[in-house]
Amino acid sequence: MRLPSEEFQDRHTTFDGELRNVTDARLAAEGFLDALADTTPPGAPEYWDDILLVVSELAANAVQYAPGPFELTMRRTYDGVHVTLHDTSTTPPAPRPFRPNQGGGGIGWHLIHTLCDQVSVVVQDDGKDVHVFLPW
Repeated sequence: MRLPSEEFQDRHTTFDGELRNVTDARLAAEGFLDALADTTPPGAPEYWDDILLVVSELAANAVQYAPGPFELTMRRTYDGVHVTLHDTSTTPPAPRPFRPNQGGGGIGWHLIHTLCDQVSVVVQDDGKDVHVFLPW
């Protein structure tokens, strides 16, 4: 018997780092989830939306705070989905205060920590990898 993670390949996509790439990353994630759902449907309907929201937030943060290209890798794990976003900034993300009466912003990192089972950041010489694990 094969595990679901053995039946499904990783999905790796590189983006230029332009604003339009936030939508492109979300579409790439949706394609991954579409293919994954063909063999293993999500355990709850909200898991699909949570993954797309987290990918959008990670991509938006990369475009806003890290100059240059970023890479998105998604893979099936035994009980969920592992998303890795690599960008060119060596500065780890940090929570910012949420101030809705000043135009919003500051909620993305909090949202990522709320929706994900695990979040970690690995800083390297050429940038950082943000790893998140979400249920599927």
